[in-house]
Amino acid sequence: MARFFLAVAFGCAALTFVIAAPPAAPDAPKAKAAGAAPGPVPGTEPPTGAPGPVTVERGVLYDTIEKQKLYLDIARPKGDGPHPCVVILHGGAWIGGSRKDVSVGDKGKNGKPEPSILEDVAARGYVAVAPSYRLAPRFPFPAQIQDARAAVRFLRANAKTYGIDPAKFAAAGFSAGGHLALLLGLADKVDGWDAGGNRDQSSRVQCVVDYFGPTDLSLYAVSPAVEDAYMVPVFGKAVKTDPEVYKKASPISYVSKTAPPVLVLHGTFDLIVPIIHSETLLKKLTDAGATAEMITVRAEGHGWSGANFTRTLNDSLKFLDAHLKGKK
Repeated sequence: MARFFLAVAFGCAALTFVIAAPPAAPDAPKAKAAGAAPGPVPGTEPPTGAPGPVTVERGVLYDTIEKQKLYLDIARPKGDGPHPCVVILHGGAWIGGSRKDVSVGDKGKNGKPEPSILEDVAARGYVAVAPSYRLAPRFPFPAQIQDARAAVRFLRANAKTYGIDPAKFAAAGFSAGGHLALLLGLADKVDGWDAGGNRDQSSRVQCVVDYFGPTDLSLYAVSPAVEDAYMVPVFGKAVKTDPEVYKKASPISYVSKTAPPVLVLHGTFDLIVPIIHSETLLKKLTDAGATAEMITVRAEGHGWSGANFTRTLNDSLKFLDAHLKGKK
């Protein structure tokens, strides 16, 4: 399994941002910690899944937007279902990455491919989907969230074909993919964010799992080098003069008491998307009366591997089980 995630880096200039970032609010809700420990660690067993093989279908065309064909990979568990659906969005600073980061496993020590994240999630009784989305700077924001929403609509429109329960969708993502997953959950209807087909279907999701996604993009304005190199190509030059651009693209702007349940996971030593992003979002969600949880991973940066990854993947699956399957 690919057990380490590092988005296309925001560069060394990210260090400037960390120094300039304000501290977390002292009354922010406390997060559960998942830190590394020497020797065997309880609770780090591989995710257990439904018995039998997982079926993977690759390169499914889900839409064509601005003449760009958009594809997804889909993994289905044993049985006809209907099963809850988890849409998993790759990272890459909105300018890189691939759905294969999620849907293709790494090679093990024996040279054979290990199960991908997509397959591990499907093995737990979910239809797991990794969509591609258009990348900046060729396709600036909101192309990325337009595509994510189009993928959800396609899956709902074809729920019977893929054995999906159309009332039970989750969005999950890593880094930039976490940002998009949060927008799917928190910003249901925003002008200009719908493109492509299946407009009669909803793009709403019932819960969100966010791995270290940026939540308040205005925080990057305090680091001009980062803003010029990574924000402007995605969100346009107006970010430097118009605060509404960042506000509209920031998940934290859409927090309300009707937000779906959210789980955020973040390394305490993340220099690319500092943990303040998740801390501030957690506080705002809980203050609004929404259901939100946060798991911190001590001494980890923008992604982690090994026992910590296995543990946090299991935590994520337990969260999904609780909110999509009603398991306690």
